[in-house]
Amino acid sequence: MATVETARGPVSTADLGRTLMHEHVFVLTVDSQLQWSEEWEEEARVAEAIAKLQELAATGISTIVDPTVDGLGRDVRRIARIQQEVELNIIVATGVYTYNDVPNFFSFRGPGALPGLEEPMVDLFVRDLTEGIQGTGVRAAFLKCAIDRPGLTPGVERVLRAVAAAHRRTGAPVMVHTHPGSKQGAAAARVLAEEEVPPERVLLAHSGDSTDADHLSELAGAGFYLGMDRFGLDAILDFESRVETVAELCRRGHAESLLLSQDAACYIDWIDPALLPALPNWNYLHVLKDVVPALLERGVSSEQVEMMLVDNPRRYFEG
Repeated sequence: MATVETARGPVSTADLGRTLMHEHVFVLTVDSQLQWSEEWEEEARVAEAIAKLQELAATGISTIVDPTVDGLGRDVRRIARIQQEVELNIIVATGVYTYNDVPNFFSFRGPGALPGLEEPMVDLFVRDLTEGIQGTGVRAAFLKCAIDRPGLTPGVERVLRAVAAAHRRTGAPVMVHTHPGSKQGAAAARVLAEEEVPPERVLLAHSGDSTDADHLSELAGAGFYLGMDRFGLDAILDFESRVETVAELCRRGHAESLLLSQDAACYIDWIDPALLPALPNWNYLHVLKDVVPALLERGVSSEQVEMMLVDNPRRYFEG
């Protein structure tokens, strides 16, 4: 029986249940937070996260996939502590999140120091996947990288190729933050193809930020999973457009490629708290409360909804 690693240990993929494929627990800018933030209170934030995740579990969600890695403030020790107190599974990632340069930690290591040197990121990613993260014994279940509007910068390409090398050694699936408005998912796909990563092992996150159903259909037809995963971020794309794009892709026969989520967090320090009231739907409950009923109203079947929430996440991790 296939299993997937979670912050509580391996779980049968058959037991993942309804899964939100792109949610964070915390998104933190660690250096800046240490210097400037007066909002962080560890025990209060942990307690708040436990309460929000328990509320989510009570709605019937069994698993969240948390793609927080280097660049997003990952601390799996904190996640492991929270996992002990909540009923749902938390699946964690390894990788590096950057739109431009590699983190300074890697700037003068490996090929950043001298061309031709081995890439240190690969062994670190593999260690997270096979041994555990930060001494916790919690193993990552997938690899995360990013490409955004700046495109395939040298730093982004370096991370992409390191992620691909770690995939070849472990078989772990890959999630790529993309910017569909500039079709950067296609650029990442080209690099991953050169590195022999099969498209059916790749999730192109934030594809739902686009209404270009033709472009998204092309990616789905090539075998990629598409993250329709920013419901609630209405400032980027409104609710009706997001729902209609998912419905249209389902009409075109691509439900088996789609994954639903919100890209929400219990706490994110990237955004001034004063702005959050302008995003009232950006929370863990929006998909089940609002998105699923809207999809059903547009002719998406209940079987297709279950495929997007249950079957597709399971297949992504099973390979």
